[in-house]
Amino acid sequence: MAKEVSELKYIILRPLGYPLKASYHEYPKVDNLKVFDIYAKEQWKGEFVRKGKILFDMRMFPDFAFEVLDAEPSAGYIADSTIILVESEPKVIETEIVRDVKLSDVVGQEDAKRKARVILEYLKNPEKFGKWAPKNILFYGPPGTGKTMLAKALSNEAKKPFLSVKSTKLIGEHVGDGARKIHELYERARKLAPCIVFLDEFDAIALDRSYQDLRGDVSEIVNALLTELDGIQSNTGICTIAATNRLEFLDNSIRSRFEEEIEFTLPNQEERFEILRKNLENFPLKVDARLEIVAKATEGFSGRDIVEKVIKAALHKAIAEEREFISTSDLLGIVEKLKMPSKQPPKQMFI
Repeated sequence: MAKEVSELKYIILRPLGYPLKASYHEYPKVDNLKVFDIYAKEQWKGEFVRKGKILFDMRMFPDFAFEVLDAEPSAGYIADSTIILVESEPKVIETEIVRDVKLSDVVGQEDAKRKARVILEYLKNPEKFGKWAPKNILFYGPPGTGKTMLAKALSNEAKKPFLSVKSTKLIGEHVGDGARKIHELYERARKLAPCIVFLDEFDAIALDRSYQDLRGDVSEIVNALLTELDGIQSNTGICTIAATNRLEFLDNSIRSRFEEEIEFTLPNQEERFEILRKNLENFPLKVDARLEIVAKATEGFSGRDIVEKVIKAALHKAIAEEREFISTSDLLGIVEKLKMPSKQPPKQMFI
């Protein structure tokens, strides 16, 4: 029995360009997503689409190509109800359809996962919450403890879009650029709702004024963000999650907009063991290591430290030495190096 092909909820496109480069070709830039959505559907309605497919513009810019970055569902037909999004380069706003991260992949952080389940329920059924919706949530804790991973897992489990911005990318050369990007982000989110808006490295724009002299562009970004967080326009179905490593440095006027603050902590020994075990499954080399010893030695390490700085470094070292395995001593040797204080240059004496 043939599988029924459904209509697409939304697709994400990336401009590729022309098959042949010619000086007389003007490179099109999408300035108005609403207008482009109508224009695109007029020529591509009924087109079967899946990730990686190339769509050609045959009207305004004949033969200009767009690549399908992703789609929900993963394959289907473009319909009147399909939302068509275009990513530009360099990307500030990332729009993702997360499929590869689940809540069970987040090791530890049980309290954070328990509190975050209300976000999951909200994304599945926004109308149920009314004015009690979890609209603005703050994730805080040391780097590498799973803040981004949990946010993406919620998006995947709810099967809703994930829109993310690194706050440092909002600070541009010209005053007004960052504020415009904030409003563009939420305009896109309102179109895709229910969805998650994830603001990473949040302290870059939300730093307390006593710690910095706010540049004009940062001040405008903050004002634009406060407008969106206050919900001047209807933000039903949008959950904003901001992540920071430095909670104590956030400006109180911004911090007060978040109705819930969820803490992420460094993993304990049992959780470090589980991180090691999970990441060494289906490993490209044979592993002959006592993970309980390594877990004990990595006290104070985040999950990302263990994966990126310990496991990956051990793998690269073994490959460089043309070995087919990694051992306990390989892992412990790298841990000890990481724990060694960095050598400071000797202080100069002035007489």
